Amino acid sequence: MTPASPAAFDPGAAAARATDAILRDTLDGAHRGVVVDSPPGAGKSTLVVRAARELAAAGRPLMVIAQTNAQVDDLVLRLAEKDPELPVGRLHSSDSDPYDKALDGLANVKKSTKAADLTGLDVVVSTAAKWAHVRGVEPWGHAIVDEAYQMRSDALLAVAGLFERALFVGDPGQLDPFAIAEAEQWAGLAYDPSASAVSTLLAHNPELPQHRLPVSWRLPASAAPLVSDAFYPFTPFRSGTGPDDRALRFAVPSDGSGPDRVIDEAAASGWGLLELPARHTPRTDPEAVRAVALVVRRLLDRGGAATSERAAEPVPLTADRVAVGTAHRDQAAAVRAALASLGVADVTVDTANRLQGREFDVTVILHPLSGRPDATAFHLETGRLCVLTSRHRHACVVVCRAGVDTLLDDHPATEPVRLGVTVKFPDGWDAMMTTWSHLTEHRVSWRS
Repeated sequence: MTPASPAAFDPGAAAARATDAILRDTLDGAHRGVVVDSPPGAGKSTLVVRAARELAAAGRPLMVIAQTNAQVDDLVLRLAEKDPELPVGRLHSSDSDPYDKALDGLANVKKSTKAADLTGLDVVVSTAAKWAHVRGVEPWGHAIVDEAYQMRSDALLAVAGLFERALFVGDPGQLDPFAIAEAEQWAGLAYDPSASAVSTLLAHNPELPQHRLPVSWRLPASAAPLVSDAFYPFTPFRSGTGPDDRALRFAVPSDGSGPDRVIDEAAASGWGLLELPARHTPRTDPEAVRAVALVVRRLLDRGGAATSERAAEPVPLTADRVAVGTAHRDQAAAVRAALASLGVADVTVDTANRLQGREFDVTVILHPLSGRPDATAFHLETGRLCVLTSRHRHACVVVCRAGVDTLLDDHPATEPVRLGVTVKFPDGWDAMMTTWSHLTEHRVSWRS
């Protein structure tokens, strides 16, 4: 008797089941908190907007906590797009330019520097830093904490008195919360203020419901397996699209150069590694920076067009759909200057920290270990590489000098193990080696 074949994976149904379970626990569950892990491009913002609307429809006043003003404004705009009649408050600072001016054209959005002016509205949205200064108001019944893994535990403590129940949504694979002070003296303690809000919350409340979104709608079928294996080994996810659902094609044929050949490799396979000769270099390696700029220039010159499930016809690959990612700000500045010298404008160039949460059709990355004589904890940070390799919908080109595998062999991870601290796995060394092994299958030499 022939065994029955396994049922085909339905990404839409899997995502819907996960969302329904999350909303049940949020609206009707007995616990005061619900945690949701979301891989890159899994619809985290869509979940936040839907949960906010359902809580508002149920007559439950809601405060939403995000980590940056850009995230706050994006959520307000999404809420207004989905429900133009929903009364939304935008609590902002007293700075001269405190919010996106696009909010001024939304009739359902009320803006104020004082929380008391916004009481009675269905939803009030602001940053964790602004919420921390709110006093003398009645607590909200519910809160949604967006990008909860970017929030430090001390920031959560500062706002915890403002709500009774909360939904925490974030990506555990992204960069850890930023702290300007050294935190070794608190390592391993349950109240470590530099730890993420989620890790501290679960350390004290391990019984809270934990969910995960199982599908990435951003990453193509060529990228999701690598990103899942390298950065989410215990919470795997799949792409919402198949290998034939997206394509990247160019009207202008290759000229045979390294940049053109790696572009063609990335268009065909989703990944491309443009490998320069091994050499120890300054951080702003002029040759690597110029190689990055030339790849971007050729991407735009060759008349690329992207086909996907979003549109019936191919969509031109324009400068605003291309991004360059680096580890350091001075590298980003050097790339911007190199692009300007080639007449390229409107391409986003920034560090992993600032690219976090954003999405593009094609990304070009200057590898964090390119040209380095050592592999420091900063450059082996798991979240940094995860962000850089998970921003694209179609293809990712990595520019790097040869020798990363040798460098990793010469510099094994030496981070101290502290009692009481959960060991982060995979660590940066392991994730770096996993991704490098995959990238070498798509290697193109700078010199043919």
